[in-house]
Amino acid sequence: MSTEPIQSSNKTLWELIAYQKKRYLFAIAAMIIGTISLLSVPYVFKVTLDSLTSGQADLKTTLIPAALIIVGLNVLHGIFTYFRGKLTAEASESIVRSLRHELYKHLERLPCVFHDKSDTGDLVQRCSSDVETLRVFLATQVVEIARVALFFLIAMPIMFSQDFRMSLLSLSLVPVIVLVAILFFRKVRGLFQKVDEAEGKLTTVLQENLTGIRVVRAFGRGEFEMEKFLKRNGEFRELEFQLFKILSVYWSISDFLVFTQLGIVLIGGGYWVMQNQITIGTWILFWWLMRTIIWPIRHIGRVLADTGKATVAIDRIQEILKEKIESVEEVSDAPVEGEIVVRNLTYSYKEKQPVLTDLSLTIKKGETVAFLGPPGSGKSTLVNLLVRLYDYEEGSIQIGGHELKQLNRDSVRNAFGMVLQDPFLYSKTVRENVVVGRSSAADHEVEESAHAADIHSNIVDFEHGYETAVGERGVTLSGGQRQRLAIARALLKEPEFLVLDDSLSAVDTKTEAHILRSLAKRRGKHTTILIAHRLSSTRLADRIFVFDHGKLIQNGSHDELLSVKGPYQKLWNIQSDLEEEIEQDLSGAKKS
Repeated sequence: MSTEPIQSSNKTLWELIAYQKKRYLFAIAAMIIGTISLLSVPYVFKVTLDSLTSGQADLKTTLIPAALIIVGLNVLHGIFTYFRGKLTAEASESIVRSLRHELYKHLERLPCVFHDKSDTGDLVQRCSSDVETLRVFLATQVVEIARVALFFLIAMPIMFSQDFRMSLLSLSLVPVIVLVAILFFRKVRGLFQKVDEAEGKLTTVLQENLTGIRVVRAFGRGEFEMEKFLKRNGEFRELEFQLFKILSVYWSISDFLVFTQLGIVLIGGGYWVMQNQITIGTWILFWWLMRTIIWPIRHIGRVLADTGKATVAIDRIQEILKEKIESVEEVSDAPVEGEIVVRNLTYSYKEKQPVLTDLSLTIKKGETVAFLGPPGSGKSTLVNLLVRLYDYEEGSIQIGGHELKQLNRDSVRNAFGMVLQDPFLYSKTVRENVVVGRSSAADHEVEESAHAADIHSNIVDFEHGYETAVGERGVTLSGGQRQRLAIARALLKEPEFLVLDDSLSAVDTKTEAHILRSLAKRRGKHTTILIAHRLSSTRLADRIFVFDHGKLIQNGSHDELLSVKGPYQKLWNIQSDLEEEIEQDLSGAKKS
């Protein structure tokens, strides 16, 4: 059986089924045998009853063989029903597994621009609830559609071969039942879309509040967030209520029509039996056949409803799969290393005011440089462009003489070790978080990187040392510990380029000094980029680049920039005066 991954990003519901067509065909074959067995039972009853009423039957020649045949037919129906269920379950699970894998892989390869504009909760809902809707449809309704069609193909010839008038009577309300099901489907399809979207918004609110629970409590926004959740929950409830009202109306009408049809067969057939126009066996045959096929016919409404839900679900999934992924360049033989040269670089987010304007700079191999500037001056944007989280259109970035846009993304990112201001930690152990970039690292290498990041002494004090679980997003650690753990992770990777994006903001000056000394010992081992607001961090740099409004306004060493009037000298004087004031205040407090 085929279990190949789903490659296309534009598959319809029925094209998805084609990935497991062999299993579905075998399931339909099993269903055909089971259905024929089930529909043969009333015919055996008819023959037996007609023999009994004509006085031609006895216990040995009629009743016992008939009973054995009926038991055998039901056993056969049960066996093939089992195989039908097994095959459809295997087919649906295989399709959904491949779809879920393809969806997750696609999300991983979508550009940051997509994730910037998307709600995480809605994406989670599409990957979970919508996929589950598809699974239910593929597991239950695909073969059910074939079963309803088969009942007609088998039952109707049997019925018309027995009695034409009784057949017309027995099928008199079937077109009405089918028409009601179609009208119901048209009514609820659009509502399914609204319910799905409302559930996505509800999931987004829930995800945001659980992730940011500390912010909610710190700012006393519990009541506000509860009101927001209640609003989304109310909207979802109202749409669900509308859906259930329509469903209740449909099932009530369809039940009335079904029982009316059965009543027509019972009364009309009974009347013709009394008039000796049909035999009792024929009456029972029609009653049994209609009782067997009328419920699957009535079930058309549920089939159509689930088809509508599945169609909405696949459309929402396709919205993600149709998004263009990041370009995948061929892996070049040229290593991602050497000098970084930026020339006339201009970049803006979503056609807004440029974040970087005509920027040019050069970072030599093994050099330690610092980016300095106010928030929004373009420092982090330049780093994001260097690791190809975003792609530039104007200007040029070259690494080792190769245009960055022509280098393979994975190769570029593997060459960088990133430490962000708010680092992300997995809900795993300390060691597992440190070895993220280099899973094969030995224990002594892990400890060396922890020593360099000044976090080793904290780790050994944890209950289980390096095997201590840090909780979701490192919730059990302080901000400074999370930053230092992220620095250890980056150092262990031994990247060609090390980027520290304001990653010392949550540590004290003593810890900062220790980490800076460790980085100084590794000078020349990496090309190091420091993004900092503390000027104590920038003194380590060979050169300092000062940004303002996306432009480079100063560059040089610490001493060079300090010797000329400009933003750097002004900022240095401000920070120095502030530190002196703090020291004086602390000294006065100690004396008193």
